[in-house]
Amino acid sequence: MAFESLTTKLQNVFKNLRSKGRLTEADVKEAMKEVKRALLEADVNFRVVKSFVKTVTDRAVGQDVLNGLNPGQMVIKIVKEEMEALMGSETTELNFRPGNEVTVFLMAGLQGAGKTTTCAKIAGQQKKKGKNPLLVACDVYRPAAIKQLEVNGEKQGVPVFSMGDKQDPVDIAKASVEYARQKGNNIVILDTAGRLHVDESMMEELARIKEAVDVADTILVVDAMTGQDAVNVAKSFEEKVGIDGVILTKLDGDTRGGAALSIRAVTGKPILYVGMGEKLSDLQQFYPDRMTSRILGMGDVFTLIEKAEQAVNEEDARKLEQKIRRAEYGYDDFLEQMQQVKQMGGLSDLISMIPGLGSQMKNVTIDEGAMGKIEAIIYSMTPEERANPNLLNPSRKKRIARGAGVDMSEVNKMCKQFEQSRKMMKQMSSMMGGKGKGRRRGGMNLGGFKLPF
Repeated sequence: MAFESLTTKLQNVFKNLRSKGRLTEADVKEAMKEVKRALLEADVNFRVVKSFVKTVTDRAVGQDVLNGLNPGQMVIKIVKEEMEALMGSETTELNFRPGNEVTVFLMAGLQGAGKTTTCAKIAGQQKKKGKNPLLVACDVYRPAAIKQLEVNGEKQGVPVFSMGDKQDPVDIAKASVEYARQKGNNIVILDTAGRLHVDESMMEELARIKEAVDVADTILVVDAMTGQDAVNVAKSFEEKVGIDGVILTKLDGDTRGGAALSIRAVTGKPILYVGMGEKLSDLQQFYPDRMTSRILGMGDVFTLIEKAEQAVNEEDARKLEQKIRRAEYGYDDFLEQMQQVKQMGGLSDLISMIPGLGSQMKNVTIDEGAMGKIEAIIYSMTPEERANPNLLNPSRKKRIARGAGVDMSEVNKMCKQFEQSRKMMKQMSSMMGGKGKGRRRGGMNLGGFKLPF
C-alpha cells in the first residue's frame, strides 16, 4: 500500500512527541527534521516539503501550543491540518454542464499511466449515478488502444464511439459530440493519445481538440509510482495545454506517494480521483482529509463504510442479522461475507482503514490467498453440511479435506475460525439490542468495527 513507509516514520515521530509531558522549541524542531526527512524519502517535492515544515514549525512553537495541556497532540493536529491544506482541503467534483447540455471530458496523459482504463472507470461510475456516458476512441496511434476501450466499455455497459485509426482525432472528437446529442448521451469522455514522454505534437493535438470542442474539464491521468516525474508531467501539461484536475493511478502499488502530496501545491490543480487497483470499480474520489488520515495512520472510517455499503445491500444485511439471531448462520453465509470482503478491496486494505488497527498489524503478514483455500473447503461440503455446521464430525471433515486438496488440520482451522466468527457476530447482534441501532450495511458496526467475517 502506498505511503506505508511514510506512515511508519511519521507514527514514530508522533510517538516520541506524545511520550513527552512538556515540549520545548528544540523538541518541535527536532521532530520536524524527522518529518522533513520522511517526506523527502517519500519523494515529495523539495520546495513543498520546505514550505510545509516551515508552516508547521511556525505554528507549533507558538506559546499556546507549547504551554498547552497536551502539546504533543496539538503538534500532531497541526501536522494533520497542514497536510490536508497541502492536498487541497476540500474535495473537488467534476464540472458538469447545466441541464441537458453534453458535458465533454478530455482525458490526457502519458502512455502507461492507465488513461484508457481510467476513462472506462469514470464512465462506469457516472452510469451508476444515472448519467448516460459515451466513451470516445481518439487514440489512433497506439496499437489496440481502440479495442481496449471497446472491451472496457462493454464491461461497463457503456457505448464506445470510434471512427477507426485513420481519422484525425479532432474530427473524431467533433463527430462524437454530435453523435452524443443524437443518441441522448449527456457525457462524452475523450480518450486521447498518450506518448512515452511529453512532446510538442501531442500537446498541439490536445490544444486543437480543445479549440474544436467545448471541453468542460481537461483531466490529466498520471502514474503515482513515477513520483516526482508525475508532478513534472502535470506541471508541463498545465503550462502547455491547461488542465482542470488530476487523477492519480496505481496508488495501491509499492509507491512512496510523493505525487499525491505535491501535485496540488506545484500545479495549483486538484486531485479528483485516485486509482486503487486494476478492477474497473477501483476508482475512488479523492478526499484530502481521508487521505491525510491514512497517511498519518489514523485510518479512513468513511471510505470503509462506503465500501461496505457498495458491497452489501440493506436487504441482505437484514436477512443476515435475522439468521444470526436465530442461530442459523451457516457456511454459505460465511462464504458470502468473504466474497464481500474481496469486493471491498481485500483484507489488507480494509485493515489499513480501521483507526488503530492498521498500525498494530503493520508487521503482520495477511495471506489474501488463504481465502481461496477456505472457499475450496466450503465448496467441498454438501449443502446440508454448509447449512448445519454441527454435522461436521471427524469422518466428514476427512472427506472434505480430500475434496479440497488440503490437510485435515486446515479444515479444523477453518471450522474454528467460523465458530469464532459466529460467536462474535452473535455478541455484536445482542449489543445492537434488536433495533439496528448504530448498524451499517455489510455487518459493519461503528461502535465495534467488526469486519464481515
